[in-house]
Amino acid sequence: MLPSQVLFPGAQQPVSLPVCDHYAGSEKLMRKSMALQQELGPLFDITFDCEDGAAAGNEAAHAELVASLIASPDNVYRRIGARLHDVGHAHFEQDVAIICGAAARELAYVMLPKPEGIDDVQRALESINRVARSAGRPQLPVQVLIETHGALADVARIAALPQVQSLSFGVMDFVSAHYGAIPGSAMRSPGQFDHPLVRRAKLEIAAACHAHGKVPSHNVSTDIKNSAAVADDARRAAQEFGYTRMWSIHPDQIRPIVQAMSPTSEEAGTAAQILLKAQAVQWGPIQHEGNLHDRASYRYYWSILQRAHATGIALPPETAPWFARGDALSTTQ
Repeated sequence: MLPSQVLFPGAQQPVSLPVCDHYAGSEKLMRKSMALQQELGPLFDITFDCEDGAAAGNEAAHAELVASLIASPDNVYRRIGARLHDVGHAHFEQDVAIICGAAARELAYVMLPKPEGIDDVQRALESINRVARSAGRPQLPVQVLIETHGALADVARIAALPQVQSLSFGVMDFVSAHYGAIPGSAMRSPGQFDHPLVRRAKLEIAAACHAHGKVPSHNVSTDIKNSAAVADDARRAAQEFGYTRMWSIHPDQIRPIVQAMSPTSEEAGTAAQILLKAQAVQWGPIQHEGNLHDRASYRYYWSILQRAHATGIALPPETAPWFARGDALSTTQ
């Protein structure tokens, strides 16, 4: 039997997504990011941005551009999503009608910014589902930006919604919502990892995601030109806060994020050895290097192995059938 059949019997498998979510707003940057994804493969997602990417008065044309690019043959891997305007914005319904109507089948997901709580998310889902179903795409995956007090208060309920696959933290809007009570230094490193209120928000988002099998996505690193700082932010987000995905706002940030948030070759090799041994004994308990392993640890190592595969790490050929048959953690709900 394949790993997921044994380790998640009769249960919804946790969502797995590429570890980097790259944002692009202008046509030039959107096309450049698509070309880079074609070059590197689906090691990262791309999110086309309607909220901050559209010039005032040009929202409809921008949404049409986003839809046309996502629906085009250049979207080779079908790993491009779109950030819409927030549900209270005058252009939200227009974004949904244009983008979900024209590109529902090719969209990887839509991102919902600035909900004030679960009611906003559910209201947005109603509009998205109405349009996407008509376009032949029921249950279009949705990601949610947690950047308001209300959304943080409802974070576990939002993460529990079946259609939601990931929650992202919007650190700059979150800090701004405190009207000066949190210093501006908490919008960037090292303050973003040290201020108690920001740490609390990051941890609550990550905990809610992991409780419901969803993907916590860390905020951007604003130090655009410093790849070492970007890598350090990604490393801290992953190792100290449990984030398995991070935003990129410049092409030069993609590789440092992917490298920092991917398992090491050694970790992937250990995971493969343990799981191959487990498969050989029909997934019963085993010993590996003097340590006992059973299905509890197998689930951990299976998640490591799938992340390694998704980020292009070389794995033993014996594991190939697990992935050739699509036995990967679900990217849809």
